[in-house]
Amino acid sequence: MRHIPNILSAFRIALVGVFVWLFRLEAYWWALGVYLLAFFTDILDGYLARRNNWISNIGKLLDPLADKLLILAAMICYASLGWIPLYIVIAELIKELLMIVGGVFMLKYKIVVYADTFGKISAGLLHASIVFTIVEHFVQVITPWHIVVFIISVLLAYVSMANYFFKNVYPVLKKGNKK
Repeated sequence: MRHIPNILSAFRIALVGVFVWLFRLEAYWWALGVYLLAFFTDILDGYLARRNNWISNIGKLLDPLADKLLILAAMICYASLGWIPLYIVIAELIKELLMIVGGVFMLKYKIVVYADTFGKISAGLLHASIVFTIVEHFVQVITPWHIVVFIISVLLAYVSMANYFFKNVYPVLKKGNKK
């Protein structure tokens, strides 16, 4: 039973491929359904892992990997059709690369970081903007609001990353320079 969250994360990674495949087939409603299924498995696996203390090292890797792959795949699909500007995808990719570098540093110094309010709001807005963009395509009302939500979510992600840095990494760097 304790492996259920990891199985859900692995399933979510597989759903990334299904989402992209359906999107390329222009089966956008189905792609949206797959995205929502993946999103709800993310909520479920996090809930189960925390509630039952089924947190594992592999889960700490698989869960964020699945999230990042799902979000980036959707953003790349959208940018490929011109639904969102490429600069939003590039900004998100840069943030993810910085997070990977920061993650390697934190692993080296055994720094454990948990999601904060900025991170949760940013992730929620990012998921909402992905759903909003695909729905916007169906409603065919040309408005910039889905772009605005994307930009806000990416900006909040940078704020969250800076917050993680100054709360968790900077003190270690500062302490290291005093020696």
